[in-house]
This record gives sequence, structure tokens and C-alpha cells, in this order.
Amino acid sequence: MTAVRRWLVVGLGLAVLLALPSVLGALPAAQSELSAAELLERVQESGDVSYSGYAEAVGGLQLPVTQDFTDLVDLFGDRSRLRVWWRTAEDWRVDTLSATGETDLFHRGGDTLMWEYEDDRATLTREPDIRLPRTADLLPTELGRRLLSEATAEEVTRIPAIRVAGRDAPGLRLRPADRRTTVDRVEVWVDPQSGLPLRVQVYGAGSDTAALTATFLELTVAEPSEADTSFIAPPGSEFRFEDVVDVAAAANEFAPAVAPNRLAGLDRRDDLRQGAVGAYGRGVTLLVAAPIWDDISRPLRDQLEGTPGAQIDDSGVYVSVGPLGLLLTPGSRSQRSWLVAGTVDRQTLAEAASELVQIPVEDG
Repeated sequence: MTAVRRWLVVGLGLAVLLALPSVLGALPAAQSELSAAELLERVQESGDVSYSGYAEAVGGLQLPVTQDFTDLVDLFGDRSRLRVWWRTAEDWRVDTLSATGETDLFHRGGDTLMWEYEDDRATLTREPDIRLPRTADLLPTELGRRLLSEATAEEVTRIPAIRVAGRDAPGLRLRPADRRTTVDRVEVWVDPQSGLPLRVQVYGAGSDTAALTATFLELTVAEPSEADTSFIAPPGSEFRFEDVVDVAAAANEFAPAVAPNRLAGLDRRDDLRQGAVGAYGRGVTLLVAAPIWDDISRPLRDQLEGTPGAQIDDSGVYVSVGPLGLLLTPGSRSQRSWLVAGTVDRQTLAEAASELVQIPVEDG
């Protein structure tokens, strides 16, 4: 078989594969007698389930941020095609596929390795306490479990089952109890046997269009082999080590200011008590405060101020994109700029900003 014919077969195969969700979704799904509380419990206990599969995530959030946050723009404003082999939370591989190649993440223990196929380059980093979101976070399993991890039985209700990846998937709807959140609802369809989330949709307040959707097209609930999650560097490829994975990790470790233990009436999360960056709230009511350097804050401020709908006042420049709000405080020689972001309303962000600007800048 010639190379052209091989690629033609692959192309036809992908066309059939991409058509599967609509065909399967048209089949009637068997309804489940599981209650909302029972389904929620299965999701929350699914962290140890091994699986492999193919998923897509589609974001509708066009983030107005600078080149330091370029990956976030692609992640939340585009379509991501993901191939995953998940042995455990400490041993997995996620490939992000594109028309010209792929970028693969290998995670084992406390290390994460990124393989960039087009650049023939591997980069190894230690897993930081704080980092920006990455493609693996958009897997339906990870996204759904994270969004429901702190939900209570009183916040969830059942919704009709649908077919996802060839499986009958009963649905669960979360409506957060905290009125400060800008998330109206989260809808998750679940494999009832394993508890794995198969499809996730996140809606902002006042919108009938999902801000983020992640769904499996294929799923196998079985443990992948160790070889599936192992990386072997091709001969001649570049290999490097980086101490800091992104600007969020750098700010958390090196910024000369530290977020307080309580901000805008929200307690700092117990799992992130250390470091300069603070994460606050519960469930989908989340607030993050990060001190940032002038060389990052200046171009970011220019970008935010030029964004349609930007609101500028004494607290800083505020922009909302779907359920996500961003507020960048003013900065000066004696006052550190803070980027405050999260799924909370503008009043909460402004309250957080007014408290943060009172924190003195440390020398050094």
C-alpha cells in the first residue's frame, strides 16, 4: 500500500470516527435508577479507575491575555483532541493531536515530561504546587471529577441519560449553592459502573451556550500497559530540564509578596497553604490571586484595557469572559500588581483587589 493510500485510509477512518458521536448520540440511552447522590458518590470515588481513550474538549473562552499565557488561549478558546492512557494519577500519558503533529505529556511520580514532536524536543519538569491549566486537565474524567469533587448531595440533581462513547451515561446537574459564583450549572454524564465522567459541560450565568465542553469519543475501562505511559527519547532529539513550568509556578515560588490566608471572605484552600499565589473558595466558587512582575503586568494591562467591554476603575482593569473574571490591580514602584481571577462575580474580585494592594512589597 502506497503512502498516499495509507493516509487516505487514515483520513477516512478519522472521518468515520468523528461522525460516531452524533450517530451514537441518536440511539436511545437506557435510563438509570441511580439517585443524584449515588451518582455523585461514584464520580467522587473514581480517582483510582484506570482507562484509556480518545476525547475532545471545545472551549468558547477567548481570553484577552499576553504571550505569557498563550497556552491558555489555545486551551480554553479552541478544540483540543486528546488521546489518553491513564494507569493512576501518578502514571499517565496524554497526547494532544494536531494536523501537523502532536504534543505529548508523560507524568510519573512527581515529574512531568513534555514531548514536542514537531520540534523534536523533550522537556522535564517537577510537578509544582501551583501551575496554569494544561491539556490533561480538560479530559472529561479529570474536569468532571474536579468540578464535582466538593459538591454536596443538596447541590446536584439527575438529568436524562445520553449515549457517550457507546455507553449509556446517566446525567448529573450541579447548581452551586454559593451565589458569588459566576457558574450557573455544570452538567456531567457518567459511566455508572466505573463512575468515570464521560461528558462535561460548564455554563456561565445567563448563558445557554456551554463555555466549555469535554467528551469521550472512545473509552476502554482497563489498565493500560506500563509501556503505554513510558517515554523513550528518539535518537538525536533535544532533552532539557526546567525548574519552573510556567509563570504561575514562577510567581508562586519567587514573587516578593504572599497572598493572605483569607481573601474577600473566602478561606485559602488547605491544600495550597504555601507559596505566594493564593487559591480560595470551594467547589466551582474559586478565586486565585497571583502577584506578578512588572514585565508581565505592563503588557497584560495594555491587552486587558484594549479588550471590548473592559471596565477600568480604582481597583484596576476588569474583564469577564463567560464565567471567568480577571482583574489586574494598578502597580507602581511601591505597590505590587496582582492578577485576581476566578469564577466569582466582579464585586468579589474588587473586594479581593482592595485587600491585596494593602500588602507591602518585600525587598529583594
